[in-house]
Amino acid sequence: MIRKALISIIGGLLTLAGIALLALPGPAWLLLPIGLAILSLEYSWAKIWLRKSQRQFYASAAWLDRKILLWKMNR
Repeated sequence: MIRKALISIIGGLLTLAGIALLALPGPAWLLLPIGLAILSLEYSWAKIWLRKSQRQFYASAAWLDRKILLWKMNR
């Protein structure tokens, strides 16, 4: 019971901080997945959102890699 409460509080705070930092300057890309990973220890919905965010991060990184490669080729 205490374990689930601690996971909920810590994961929830990190996730909320990550969501807030999407609009504010800060490391939202770091806090959001950490918070979801902690919450996914107890909640299946958090695991689903963690997987979605991981796919989005992967797609964003691949897009950025392509842009950098094209930029280097055109120099």
